[in-house]
Amino acid sequence: MVAVLVGIVVIYNLFFAKVSIDDTSYVCIDRDDNGDSAIDKLKSTGADFSEAGFAMLANICKYNKNVHAGRYEVNREMSTLQLFRCMKNHISVPVKIVLPTTRTVSTLAGKLSQLLLADSVEIMDYFDNDSVLDAIGYTRETLPSLFIPNTYEVYWETTIEDFVNRMVREHDAFWNDERKAQAEKIGMTPVEVATLASIVDSETANNGEKARIAGLYMNRLQKGLPLQSDPTVIFAVGDFSIRRVLLQHLRIESPYNTYRVKGLPPGPIRIASIAGIDAVLNYEHNNYLYMCAKEDFSGTHNFASNIDEHYANARRYTQALNARGITK
Repeated sequence: MVAVLVGIVVIYNLFFAKVSIDDTSYVCIDRDDNGDSAIDKLKSTGADFSEAGFAMLANICKYNKNVHAGRYEVNREMSTLQLFRCMKNHISVPVKIVLPTTRTVSTLAGKLSQLLLADSVEIMDYFDNDSVLDAIGYTRETLPSLFIPNTYEVYWETTIEDFVNRMVREHDAFWNDERKAQAEKIGMTPVEVATLASIVDSETANNGEKARIAGLYMNRLQKGLPLQSDPTVIFAVGDFSIRRVLLQHLRIESPYNTYRVKGLPPGPIRIASIAGIDAVLNYEHNNYLYMCAKEDFSGTHNFASNIDEHYANARRYTQALNARGITK
């Protein structure tokens, strides 16, 4: 009888005792992990569980030959057996990805690599693949317009191919019949809307101004005037630390330099926000052709419908820059 009781206690401690851990944690298992490395990763969470029991289960179930990459929850309600079953049966937990309005696709790749199994090089190789771009209907220049900034739940082990396919579905859902009709009404494609929205977003973080700025740029487009947007020049130069656009910057030869090239640039200069996209679709009908950052550095703008007003606004802003010693 004693031996039976001892055996029950041993089995319980090996497989059924609850995991001891302060707070719920998560462990990410790679495709090349095995039973031993899985145990090491579980220990790194601070969880106290039966290592011997886990190792026995891994051996019995031939876990080393059937590892499922994934992000797995570890909490105090689980036993060692339940923990092992989650990993063996691939019961992983999704991650929440807040897709940002990054300036470049390479920056996006870096951020995604921190949240997905794929590394940034693998992600960029996929984004830079001509056959992939052709299949989804984008170019390197227009690819940023695919992504709609939002919060998405995806599995950590999701391949970059599956992630992009998910983004295509999210893009199509966002561009519903109503938005497509709005775009058509203003004479733009969704890519063109995203391109102008990216410029609007780069001009201001103030959502209240975005429809007004969009209206200004629509006026310039309709009159055949170059957009003359400083953020497009900064994008063309590739130095996002520039705070003061100088004559030397305006001379750069680039299809993104809207001081030299009329019309929209070949693609977005950042991943446009939903607020920016909707501001373009519902742009303010005004008579403004010029704008200049306010001299109080509030992040808002002075608007003008003629060049004399604009020069006056620009002088005040230039004086404010000089007063602060901002030369570049």
